[in-house]
Amino acid sequence: MALPRATGHRFTYADYRQWPDDERWELIDGVAYAMAPAPTISHQILTGQLFRQIDQALDGTPCRALIAPVDVLLPAANEADEQVTTVVQPDILVVCDPAKVTENHIRGAPDWIIEVLSPATARHDHLTKRSLYERAGVREYWLVHPVDRVITLYTLKDGLYGGPEIVEMAGERSPAIFPEIVIRWQAVLDKLPDHSAAPVDQHP
Repeated sequence: MALPRATGHRFTYADYRQWPDDERWELIDGVAYAMAPAPTISHQILTGQLFRQIDQALDGTPCRALIAPVDVLLPAANEADEQVTTVVQPDILVVCDPAKVTENHIRGAPDWIIEVLSPATARHDHLTKRSLYERAGVREYWLVHPVDRVITLYTLKDGLYGGPEIVEMAGERSPAIFPEIVIRWQAVLDKLPDHSAAPVDQHP
């Protein structure tokens, strides 16, 4: 599980930048959460294949796709970077406003975030980060479940996500906010190791 680094102290991005490079943390409202250990090979392949399709689809547009690790600062108001208390590292993000992109980080809500779930952080991604991304104004949020082979999708409407849409990791799927991006799931699944394949029901 992602657990707070300490209690009773509200950390900022200035604190975060002083921590060892070999430790990965996220800050949410000043609370530090340890990120999961090194991802599995299946997690890495799935993330990489999704990123490749998205990045190619965005070629020639003002939007850019980025893959973890990259710091995403979500300020509460107009505070300086050093005083920001929420910093996350989504697996994949798409940002279309060039003003949000700096050499060292993204400042402000990305348009689209994808988290590829791991057992250690699944609850954190489903609850804490879903609420955070909704509040920050992330227009679309996908949670990819490598084992169950399903995707949980949230789309922002009138400032709220509402109920999720849950679909199989099969066929083709486009994000609601980027219909020109077509994710071809079989091309992603074909790259995964054989031992990660889910059982196939042979009954009609």
